[in-house]
Amino acid sequence: MSPRLPRSAARPAATPLTGTARRVIRLNYGFQLLFNLLWWMPVFYAYQKDAGLSDGQIFGIQSIYYVAFCLFEIPTGLIADRIGTRNCLRAGAVVMTAANLAPVVSSSYSGFLVHFLAIAAGRSLTSGAASAYLYDGLRAEGCEEHYLKAEGTARALGLAAKILCWPLVGPLMAFVHPAPYLLSALSAAGSLICVIALPRSATPSKARATTSPGRAGKPRAPRGGRGTSLGDAKAALRCVVSSPWLALVMVQGVAVFTLSRICQVNLFQPILLDHGIGESAHGGVLAAMTVAEAIGSARPQWLGRRLTPVAWVSVLSLVLAGTLAGITLGGPWTVVALLCVFAAAAGFAYPIQRKLVNDAVPAGAPRATLLSVESIVDRAVCALAAVAVGAYLSAGHLDALLWHSALATAVLLGAFQLVLRSTKMRRGAEGMTQEAKPSAPDSHRKAAV
Repeated sequence: MSPRLPRSAARPAATPLTGTARRVIRLNYGFQLLFNLLWWMPVFYAYQKDAGLSDGQIFGIQSIYYVAFCLFEIPTGLIADRIGTRNCLRAGAVVMTAANLAPVVSSSYSGFLVHFLAIAAGRSLTSGAASAYLYDGLRAEGCEEHYLKAEGTARALGLAAKILCWPLVGPLMAFVHPAPYLLSALSAAGSLICVIALPRSATPSKARATTSPGRAGKPRAPRGGRGTSLGDAKAALRCVVSSPWLALVMVQGVAVFTLSRICQVNLFQPILLDHGIGESAHGGVLAAMTVAEAIGSARPQWLGRRLTPVAWVSVLSLVLAGTLAGITLGGPWTVVALLCVFAAAAGFAYPIQRKLVNDAVPAGAPRATLLSVESIVDRAVCALAAVAVGAYLSAGHLDALLWHSALATAVLLGAFQLVLRSTKMRRGAEGMTQEAKPSAPDSHRKAAV
């Protein structure tokens, strides 16, 4: 059933953080900040254009990237649940460090293709594992109430680092042209140090052994090391099929992730260039957007509890769609303001959506694998969107792309609300039937008397 937040009662005081929980949170902050500090983000489109790549090649690589991400997510989620999320994070940091060095070695189509394929591998190793490690680590310490704030603050700190670093990319490139990629590799290497320092307590086996009741009501013992990856995959699929709420929450996140990713990464520079905003200002605009997103990520509780978390994600998705449509109507300053509104809405939505999915995962289920399933769905839609972006831009139809993206989002959310409402009505009918059944024998008994 869908989780409901109390609307009237005062929120009870959160459990104090233990020393281990505090260490997990702080090192997670460091890992998220450094791993996701991609210095090349504000300039990668122009960088590839300068290297001689066409729009078709650039967005073709992006589509391949999303497809590769989907394919990598299948085994990496299983790997995380088998070898432990901490070891999976370590592998992801190593791969990410090497990935950021690929364009330095070869600034060509093949070099950028290898770069993004390795980025997909590194990020897929950490996409579900990082959230699963934090969630299980805090739950093992009895501090799971702090998860939402920790997830949001980690994202906000990472965004704050980008605010400080991205405006420096242009001047640094004037001295050392591949500086954005060298600094990204250095940051990824720093994230590896944070992972090595993480405690070993937040492992899937321990979390399941201590918190997941077995069939007899006793704690489950950790499973053995024999071939159980296929079992985890089957268990994850069974969870999605048997839990309509989990499936619905995953589908709802598609709109937020796809719009945010396509706009802030793939369309960011084309939108600014189309409105006459030069490349020298791109770092500053992206920093302003990041400020807005950081504020939203750090304070999702500002949204209040008048609406359920699911409703808030839907509302924020509509805000994202509305700002995309508004971009087509305004001048340069209006575009910058709308992009900041877009970023703030995405910042609010991300931690709420992440917590919804984590809360919907059944007890004892392979959490990292299920989070990878969600990521697969998101990236699969992004892969299709990237192909469409390349086609629209090649034809010079940027405004049409933004309008069509907004309309598609509205249609998706409308269908989601219809399914959600029908599911609630079906549950209500089933509940009334179950309540009526116990009273039937009593009425027959009275009639017999």
